[in-house]
Amino acid sequence: MKNSAMVMQIQDPASQRLTWYKPPLAVLVIKKVRDSTVLSPFVQLVDWLIKEKHMVVWVESAVLDDPLLIQDKKFQNIKDKLVTFKDGRDDLTDRIDFIICLGGDGTLLYASLLFQQSVPPVMAFHLGSLGFLTPFQFQNFQDQVTNVLEGHAALTLRSRLRCIIVRKNYKDHKNESDRNDLAECDSSGVNSINNSNTLPSTNILVLNEVVIDRGPSPYLSNIDLFLDGRHITSVQGDGLIVSSPSGSTAYALAAGASMVHPSVPAIMITPICPHSLSFRPIVVPAGVELKISISPDSRNTSWVSFDGRNRQELLHGDSLRVTTSIYPVPSICSQDQISDWFDSLAECLHWNVRKRQKCLDELSDLTGSGSEDTLDELDSVNQI
Repeated sequence: MKNSAMVMQIQDPASQRLTWYKPPLAVLVIKKVRDSTVLSPFVQLVDWLIKEKHMVVWVESAVLDDPLLIQDKKFQNIKDKLVTFKDGRDDLTDRIDFIICLGGDGTLLYASLLFQQSVPPVMAFHLGSLGFLTPFQFQNFQDQVTNVLEGHAALTLRSRLRCIIVRKNYKDHKNESDRNDLAECDSSGVNSINNSNTLPSTNILVLNEVVIDRGPSPYLSNIDLFLDGRHITSVQGDGLIVSSPSGSTAYALAAGASMVHPSVPAIMITPICPHSLSFRPIVVPAGVELKISISPDSRNTSWVSFDGRNRQELLHGDSLRVTTSIYPVPSICSQDQISDWFDSLAECLHWNVRKRQKCLDELSDLTGSGSEDTLDELDSVNQI
């Protein structure tokens, strides 16, 4: 094209590298709850970060109340050196330089929930059951963490979805000033705007998906779907999944969606058990805004949950607005973006695993005298 401004710029995934503008000093360590197998790695890591790397280590205050940790003598020696916080009460914004997760995929989802705006780089160790989002093994954690602290690592920027529930009494917020107000929510995910004519709006960022379902009702969900203000379709079925590329391999995959690499800028829309043979999952551009509401003639309400949390009822007249957030989760790669993703597909989902087909040389019944005997028999039958 003659106009250079019309040429699409495609970023090379290999160009996304971790760069520290200043040495990281504060690290948040998140461990899987109610799992005794994580306690020993947790103590080893925290002790090493404090004594060898001289870092300020943050942990959730509930971690200190774990009975098994209280009995650990090594942990008692470092307990007083930890900085604690409480979820929903303390704001971690601009206090954390680096996050380390010990557990399964749920620990990374929890880290995303803690930071409703900018997220520090996340290094996730696989100590859980599935581990699709946790590429690191704990055996040689010292070398791996050191490499990351020195900036020798690739990044995958996992996009998140910004979800806003607008209640039926909430004023029209299409103008730009209202959009800015809605974006400024507190860390609990509830917007502080409130007056006699409005209700609080839920504003939360999700890493995997937002799910709208029929809840305990025996009736089908009847949900209207709008894209940038235009009515696209009405969903009749058990519900709808709106997922990020990272969430395409979670609930959406089980419901029949395609697997999308987390670097692809897109939003996946997947029906849950649609009462139609023609409604298939679709992929839309990341920049659009989706509006989901209960159809006026629907027999029941719907329920909505965000990454499996904060479940609440969606009433007639309420609407859910979903778009791509400007705050992704920078997930640190064990190898690189492509290798980590395909390794996770193979290990966790057994993608493209089947018994190998034999080559023709191994099929003796199709070669040699066996084939000729078969042809002779066919000729004799034809003559008869």
